[in-house]
Amino acid sequence: MDDEQLGTFVSWDYVVFACLFVVSSGIGVFFAVKERKNPSSEFLVGGRQMTCGPVALSLTASFMSAVTVLGAPSDVYRFGGSFILFGVAYTFVVIATAELFVPVFYRSGITSTYEVLILLLIRLCLNPFQILYTGVVVFAPALALNQVTGFNLWGSIFATGIVCTFYCTLGGLKAVVWTDAFQMVVMVVGFMTVLVQGTRKTGGAASVWEVAKNGNRLDIFDFDPDPLRRHTFWTISVGGTFTWLGIYGVNQSTIQRCISCKTETHAKLALYFNLLGLLVILVCAVFSGLIMYAFYTNCDPWTAQSVTAPDQLMPYFVMEILGDYPGLPGLFVACAFSGTLSTVAASINALATVTYEDFVKQCCTNLSNKASGWISKGLCIVFGVACTTMAVAASYMGGVVQAALSIHGMCGGPMLGLFSLGIIFPWTNSMGAAGGLIVGIAMSFWAGVGAFIYPALDINTRPLSLSMEGCLQANSSDPTSAVPPSHLVPTTLPSRYSLCHLDPTTLPSRYSLCHLDPTTLPSRYSLCHLDPTTLPSRYSLCHLVPTTLPSRYSLCHLDPTTLPSRYSTV
Repeated sequence: MDDEQLGTFVSWDYVVFACLFVVSSGIGVFFAVKERKNPSSEFLVGGRQMTCGPVALSLTASFMSAVTVLGAPSDVYRFGGSFILFGVAYTFVVIATAELFVPVFYRSGITSTYEVLILLLIRLCLNPFQILYTGVVVFAPALALNQVTGFNLWGSIFATGIVCTFYCTLGGLKAVVWTDAFQMVVMVVGFMTVLVQGTRKTGGAASVWEVAKNGNRLDIFDFDPDPLRRHTFWTISVGGTFTWLGIYGVNQSTIQRCISCKTETHAKLALYFNLLGLLVILVCAVFSGLIMYAFYTNCDPWTAQSVTAPDQLMPYFVMEILGDYPGLPGLFVACAFSGTLSTVAASINALATVTYEDFVKQCCTNLSNKASGWISKGLCIVFGVACTTMAVAASYMGGVVQAALSIHGMCGGPMLGLFSLGIIFPWTNSMGAAGGLIVGIAMSFWAGVGAFIYPALDINTRPLSLSMEGCLQANSSDPTSAVPPSHLVPTTLPSRYSLCHLDPTTLPSRYSLCHLDPTTLPSRYSLCHLDPTTLPSRYSLCHLVPTTLPSRYSLCHLDPTTLPSRYSTV
């Protein structure tokens, strides 16, 4: 994306965002004080007295990271609403986890899902990849938000790591669960803000639906049996079921929360209520993508290179529709980082639990409650620092990150198969299980490495068409692009950026102008001949030589009465 921004954060945005961290930290302090007299040995499992409500919200928030908040709407924007079929996969996953895996783990009384020697060795190898994944979950959305909104990159990364480590260390699993519950509420509120304002900006729900239908975004059910296709009913519902079952059914974070419930019934209810939360977030993400497509139906910012990656589309869209309302962009960023905080906290807590239960307790069998508590908290700090460091390192690793994340994913299927084998066929011996695991990993690596070397072709991914008809592009065939940026016929210009000869006192502060060197002019806000003394300094541009203005959005000397009301002020 160009250096210029559609909008940047103002003080109220930072205040709203900071509230997320303050409340999350406060919850950690609250449980540190409230639970100070309870046995330290229960620090990582919440005393096994949790109820289904907060655990359900925690499960949803933990597995709907900022990658989902930013990535799912852009996927719908590019490939259509078939993403909603993941709801079918979520349903099968939750039923299988609640009725098959949770009863076994809950009744066994274990704390770690890896309390078998062969699984311990595998887990020891996978821990670095789990830390890397957590680092990327922090870095990737922070980078996307920074590039679009100007939100401080390193400040947000370090704040996330410090706050997560802080409340995990002080409050243990109870703090993690209750902060996740709070963050889940923030995610829903952030999504609803985007949905309401986006629908209003695009002319209402009926208009969104009609545009999405005309753009083939509502062609959801495709029963093509080809397994190479990106989005069909079978690849999403069947493939998604096994993908998410590896994440839910045998994942330490999920099982740890379920066994923290006071009864097995509460554990199952937590999973079923969590399904409702997953469906709510899924519907919000899908409709956000449809609204975003309706808004940009005639001027796609990705094709126009206003953004450089698909995960920047959602924050770009948010800044465009909410940029004039101080605090609301901050609410959306809080929504995205709620997903990040919950995922990072879940990883820190799970890594600390596995390390303590499977390694520390095996080596030191006579630990006191006090020593156990201090070691557990120390492990939370160690893994918190490790995940934050990995987030910083991810910015320098390039393709190594994708390779490492692929390895992490390649092991999920074989691990699911191993657990399923032991639960469904308990008479299986260790040699057969080990052989099956090795073959499964080999097959997963064969498919995964092949996909890495030979990426999917468009014939299989089938991205839907995106239009630039409403954009004024440099070096394009559009007849207006060869005309100097002044004296253009208003009817030939894209409606979104037409602003000139306006009364400065009524100009929205978002498009402020003033005497800058044309070479530094952001192309998106090219406006001319306004009185600079009356304008705020935020995008100061004015009295520029038309021939030096970027051709893309440079518009001058327009008749204000012919401009659309969205940006025109007379």
